[in-house]
Amino acid sequence: MSGEMEQKAVQLDRETFSCPICFDLLKDPVAIPCGHSYCKNCVKDHWDTEDEKGIYSCPQCKKSFIPRPELLKNTMKLRAVKSCLQCVASYCEKHLQPHYQSAALKKHKLVEPSEKLQENICSRHDEVMKMFCRTDQQCICYLCSVDEHKGHDTVSAAAERTERQRELEGSRHNIQQRIQDREEDVKVLQQEVEAINGSADKAVEHSEKIFTQLIRLMEKRRSDVKQQVRSQQETEVSRVKELQEKLEQEITELKRKDAELKKLSHTEDHNQFLHNYPSLSALSESTHSSSIDIRPLKYFEDVIAAVSEVRDELQDVLRETWTNISLSVTEVDVLLSLPEPETRADFLRYSCEITLDPNTANRRLLLSKGNRKATVKKPLSYSRHPDRFTGWVQVLSRESLTGRCYWEVEWGEGGRGVGVALAYKNISRAGYSDESSFGLNDNSCMLNCSTDSYEFYYNKVQIPVSGPESSRVGVYLDQRAGILSFYSVSDTMTLLHSVQTTFTQPLYAGLQINWSYGDSAEFCKLK
Repeated sequence: MSGEMEQKAVQLDRETFSCPICFDLLKDPVAIPCGHSYCKNCVKDHWDTEDEKGIYSCPQCKKSFIPRPELLKNTMKLRAVKSCLQCVASYCEKHLQPHYQSAALKKHKLVEPSEKLQENICSRHDEVMKMFCRTDQQCICYLCSVDEHKGHDTVSAAAERTERQRELEGSRHNIQQRIQDREEDVKVLQQEVEAINGSADKAVEHSEKIFTQLIRLMEKRRSDVKQQVRSQQETEVSRVKELQEKLEQEITELKRKDAELKKLSHTEDHNQFLHNYPSLSALSESTHSSSIDIRPLKYFEDVIAAVSEVRDELQDVLRETWTNISLSVTEVDVLLSLPEPETRADFLRYSCEITLDPNTANRRLLLSKGNRKATVKKPLSYSRHPDRFTGWVQVLSRESLTGRCYWEVEWGEGGRGVGVALAYKNISRAGYSDESSFGLNDNSCMLNCSTDSYEFYYNKVQIPVSGPESSRVGVYLDQRAGILSFYSVSDTMTLLHSVQTTFTQPLYAGLQINWSYGDSAEFCKLK
């Protein structure tokens, strides 16, 4: 194809997609009833000038229309298959052919169809923007580079694209590497899930077998105890019945003897009376009352006590075993670990319900509200228990605390304060020694809260703590990470004191109330 033919082909393409009014490429093309296409705004402006006549014509074929036709989007136009960045035009399959056949047009850059080609034209100079200003980070045309962008750091758009493409490929490589790493992490976590499920299934299967054996053993022991009690019952009843029959026989014999003596007493013949008296007056040996061994039912009370003791010991064993089981289940190390809580709503996600263990409560503490509240009273008649604090007015929680936990303690209105504590289970319980007081040993720590001050105690060391006065304290524990924090809770949360350490045993929440009669503190219900 000659150069003249190439020019004609380009001209034909431009004419096909140009507006006969503005001679630019069609913008928002619309077709009017005669079939000709225009830019929507161009034909609208043209017909606006004809409103006074009330007759509307086609600028090309002069055909008239009454009334003013509705402007419809040009649907006759064929779908573009490529857009040319040099021609700043989009072409259908038919009109794209010159770009494949002409040597000059073959050099043009064809891209996927785009409706934003006009954005490639400089609005100031009406030229294709083939350059890039690095100073202002924008595309410009050649005339811009010698005009308002003169002296700026300018390069060709292609060069800038090459450099940015290189950066893009680097970013994609990093992203793909991260995707690969995350997919590996997902695989690891999936394997962890499978391992957890497998281990849990195995544990359940074996524990079911063991508990079934325990239940059978309990049933056997229950049957044995029942059989022994009934056997002893039968023996004891037989012994008593035998003795009862013996006594009944003696009573009958005595009544017969009494009747004979009565008859003799009424004998009028003195000689006859004296003759018979020696033989009737002699009594057979009586069963001595000391031989009647009345055994109380204490035997069976002992059985009840023994069985109760077995129950209590078994409960303690099961509770302790369950605590150990809970501790042996470690958290999965998720690479993207959860952030530390900041707002009270964050902390409440880890809220746990804590109740007080009556077996640990000092005799001066009355527990109420479902064992959540402790109130100082006159000494109460609690039973003896090895876990009970006998000196300091203290109490521990029933629950052991693992993982992330949050709870709040509030002391009663009018009260002078409370010691909010954590302790290992092996803390001493006896007397008023340092080993049994929260915060005076290495088995416990305590934040002492009063109406005008705070102090933190650990292993006899006292640390003054400043913070806003509040009758409610929040405690956040991350047992695994070794974080323990105390907060003053009101409308907002204020950090009072925080500790970073290593917890070697299960922890239990505690209260110490060494004040006057009626002072109280309770674990708040947060759910």
